[in-house]
Amino acid sequence: MNKAARIFKHLKHLVMPGRHVRRPFSSKTLHAIEETITQCEATHAGQLCFAIEGSLSWAALLEGKMPRARALEVFSHLRIWDTEHNNGVLIYVLLADRCVEIVADRGIASHVPAIEWEAVCRNMEAAFRAGDFKHGALAGIEAISGLLSQHFPTQQQASRELPAKPVIVGGGAA
Repeated sequence: MNKAARIFKHLKHLVMPGRHVRRPFSSKTLHAIEETITQCEATHAGQLCFAIEGSLSWAALLEGKMPRARALEVFSHLRIWDTEHNNGVLIYVLLADRCVEIVADRGIASHVPAIEWEAVCRNMEAAFRAGDFKHGALAGIEAISGLLSQHFPTQQQASRELPAKPVIVGGGAA
């Protein structure tokens, strides 16, 4: 990344504090995400967690932290790795970059090829760039659920270990 691009990226993060998450992700959109997660999880044995972060902290930017590394931190902090059947999936949105990362726990990651997760991420990012956050989020959740239904069909009603309600990650630290 050249110097001008790096400066522009840093500025985007500085002018988008965590409270700006509510503009593209209104309470109505957050509720729709929660409902979609709840409905979709009835079709597979995976557990989804949708996390949104407005921007990275200044320290993370200076460190050169990439969205994937931050998504892994959030995955760990939210204890998505700690589900009984290792079936957690994090959908991480870094709003300042319009970037989406999917992190799947080891019970799922070994069965779903990375290229399939990447395709879902790129489709969500395209919708976000077009300003269609609600449709992008819901379509992404449904696409992930489709993959999980293929590889992990529901066998019995499992207890919910992860929140269906989207998590707003603030201030660059989960």
